[in-house]
Amino acid sequence: MKADPARQLRLLDLQALDSALAQIAHQRAHLPAAARVEDLTGQVAAARNAVVLAETAVSDIAKELARSEGDVQLVRDRAARDRARLDSGTGTPKDLQALQHELVTLARRQSELEEIELEVMERAEAADAQLDARREALAGLEADLAATITERDQAYADLAAAAADTEAPRPGLVEEVGADLVALYDKLRSAKGVGVAALRQRRCLGCQLEVNAADLAAIRSAPADEVVRCEECGRILVRTPESGL
Repeated sequence: MKADPARQLRLLDLQALDSALAQIAHQRAHLPAAARVEDLTGQVAAARNAVVLAETAVSDIAKELARSEGDVQLVRDRAARDRARLDSGTGTPKDLQALQHELVTLARRQSELEEIELEVMERAEAADAQLDARREALAGLEADLAATITERDQAYADLAAAAADTEAPRPGLVEEVGADLVALYDKLRSAKGVGVAALRQRRCLGCQLEVNAADLAAIRSAPADEVVRCEECGRILVRTPESGL
């Protein structure tokens, strides 16, 4: 392939531009804020589930407490009626004696139910506290997530702008280099990441290997407009005043 030395030198500029674009793409693919968004999204989902579980627990205990309070109130109401009948003195001595025994039984039952009610109230208080703590934790995580999403989106926007600015000269460079040489360059770049390298001090800057004497002699004798390749890595070699030829 033939290409005048100026076109070959511009190919190095194209490689530098494409390397800069690849670096921007790498930064976008490995953006720390994006990784934090993913991590925080998982934490927020887990925290929301924890809140739902805590809300369910509070609701269940509230129902249990309502039943317990109802049981206590039933005993109190029954005891109040018995006390009123006993105080009125209405009934036979046997009936009044039975009322006294029932009042003793009801008092014991009320005491037992009130202890149960107190235990449920304590669990309800603990469940409320746990729910508050989980809601507070969720709110904190959601705030962190929102802030990190903003940070990520701004970073994406900055990288997009940098990519647009970097890529702007590429069409002009491609036109200067020429379609035939760019086609070979793109093929090599796709396979190797770097499609062209300068020959500097008898060393290929693509594979960083020194060119042997025989290959160096062949490059030295090749016409200036001939496109030469590195025998080791296959990349296009661009000769410069620093090539050591």
